[in-house]
Amino acid sequence: MTQTDNKAVAYDVQQGVATLTMQSAPVNALSRALRVGLIGGIEQAINDSGVKAIVVTSALPIFSGGADISEFAGGDLSPNLPEVLEKIENASKPVVAVLPGPAFGGGLEVALACHHRITFADNKVGLPEVNLGILPGAGGTQRLPRLADAQTALTMIVTGKPTSVLKLPGVFDKISDKPEHLLEDTKAYLASLGGATAIKRTCDISLTMSDGTQAVFDAVVAQTKKASKGFFAPLKCIEAVRGAYTLAFEDGLKNEGKLFMECMNTPQARAQQHFFFAERAAGHVSDFDKSTPERAIEKVAIIGAGTMGGGIAMNFANAGIPVTMLELKEEALQKGLALIRKNYENSAKKGKLTQEQVESRMALLSGTTTYDDLSDVDLVIEAVFEKMEVKKTVFSTLDRVCKPGAILASNTSTLDIDEIATSTSRPQDVIGLHFFSPANVMRLLEVVKAEKTSPEVIKTCMKMAKRIKKVAVLVGVCFGFVGNRMIEPYGREANRLLLEGASPEQVDKVLTDFGMPMGPFTMGDMAGLDIGYYVRQSRQEHIAHDPAYGAVADRLVEMDRNGLKTGRGTYNYEPGSRVPIPDPEVLDIAKKEAQRLGVEQRSDISDDEILVRVMFSLINEGACILEEGIAAKSSDIDVIYVYGYGFPVFRGGPMQYADEVGLQTILDKLTTYRDQLGDYGKMWLEPSDLLVKLAQEGGSFKHYKK
Repeated sequence: MTQTDNKAVAYDVQQGVATLTMQSAPVNALSRALRVGLIGGIEQAINDSGVKAIVVTSALPIFSGGADISEFAGGDLSPNLPEVLEKIENASKPVVAVLPGPAFGGGLEVALACHHRITFADNKVGLPEVNLGILPGAGGTQRLPRLADAQTALTMIVTGKPTSVLKLPGVFDKISDKPEHLLEDTKAYLASLGGATAIKRTCDISLTMSDGTQAVFDAVVAQTKKASKGFFAPLKCIEAVRGAYTLAFEDGLKNEGKLFMECMNTPQARAQQHFFFAERAAGHVSDFDKSTPERAIEKVAIIGAGTMGGGIAMNFANAGIPVTMLELKEEALQKGLALIRKNYENSAKKGKLTQEQVESRMALLSGTTTYDDLSDVDLVIEAVFEKMEVKKTVFSTLDRVCKPGAILASNTSTLDIDEIATSTSRPQDVIGLHFFSPANVMRLLEVVKAEKTSPEVIKTCMKMAKRIKKVAVLVGVCFGFVGNRMIEPYGREANRLLLEGASPEQVDKVLTDFGMPMGPFTMGDMAGLDIGYYVRQSRQEHIAHDPAYGAVADRLVEMDRNGLKTGRGTYNYEPGSRVPIPDPEVLDIAKKEAQRLGVEQRSDISDDEILVRVMFSLINEGACILEEGIAAKSSDIDVIYVYGYGFPVFRGGPMQYADEVGLQTILDKLTTYRDQLGDYGKMWLEPSDLLVKLAQEGGSFKHYKK
């Protein structure tokens, strides 16, 4: 027996088998230390005459999570991963990859370069590099097609989604029924090796582009153009895989490397890698630490069984947490529970749930019309009408009936959590939990800390969010918090441009071409124009100085054009259809309002002006939010906008997009329109102090710390 200590890779020889065990927690990221350990272990095993076979495996419940993307910024990358894999594939002794857990990205590429692969039935593997704006860069686009069919290889590489190993029979030589049988099955497999099949190099497999394979490529290209509109990397992935069928292996690797660098050197790759880290950083907050106690959440109550309350309840039922829903009227309660059942039944019809799962989740839901029934809940979330007096009455009642230590949360989207907390005797237990609609679908959760919210309540809610599979971002108290506060100037500029002569469809097209899932006017129609109307009415003190603010939208609501739900809004809608149809009457309304308000209409509003005014206003508000400390870091704003508003991930979020464009450019263009638009520009387009400061310093939002 020979044993060699290495922090990243342990080397052990027993009975003629050298085992290289990756042990770099938490996910065996393929850092330089691990790559050095692998290549050194392979060389040591090859040079040891007593070694007959080599096993590459992991001491962790994951084989490898792939590249250490923190190294992408530079540093000593030698030996690079392709060099390690070349050493493995060309080894003169059989190399067997044994996967005790998932293998992703470079981790799967390591396995593909080995001569044999063994895993267990419930395992999954994947090549998710496309989600980072790049493609597999260590032979994945060349080796996977040689072991799997073209459709499977293309789907895995282009979508980046994990795949069951049972769907990859050509990739794995042995699949154990259970992970605990891996060791025994590996020993048996090693004993069976011999002769010409002992070393099976993936690179030796020859592929050709048949008519059938070409048809698969054509179909995947068409599907990808539709599903990945705006993304650069997916089509480059297809181009790289095509090389596996049209080029010799070495030339295919060179082509893959060239395409990898084409992707790597793009704003999209920078944006997607930024977002990868941003999502993880959102959970790291300074308001608590490991020593901060966490409260148990075993029973939850929801006040309000409407669409929002029901959606929130489903999140907890899905996580196995009992929920009591309260409505003051039995009819409303039963209607809410019936809607939840309908949502679950629809999921079952689509094959997403079994009927047994539907019933088990419904069994976790109960209803009441009496506040006294909430005396033993650990967390209660209020989801009632968006009016301060109503909210305060609810919280005063909860303060009376809920047990000490129960967390009292509001789902308000705009109201002051500090003021709500004054209606209780326990402001330290009050917090905002702003779910986005539909709450059972949208992954974002704004966790709103009030002035007196305790660290343990914040920690409990941030941890609870993970339990119900939400992406939580901690924000401070202000009107609209982060998401809805920033959407206000976005919508304001869109509506002003309509007043100045742009058409709704022109504005919407500019924003969808940018990558937004829908434009601001379509979004308004979907949400209901009356919602924005009520918000404007409640905020008259903040907007009364601008008589033209939301003027066209107000007229539409007064004409009962509330959007999709009434069949007419900014657009018209056919019954049962969500497709917006332009209506010339809206342009007439805008023209009349412009004349009434003395606003000059123009026919020369360019797409660039629309994008700059709408998007840069959003960014400018984000800068104010950062400066005020409402968001702790710019990447938190990016997470909120990607998950809450569909901001294109290939742009990384609004603040990352601003950094990519350059803050001086943002400042210059905002200043230009501020000066061009007279009184309106002075009212609404004044660059924030932080934007001015960072632009002058040559700084960025990413590196700003308050």
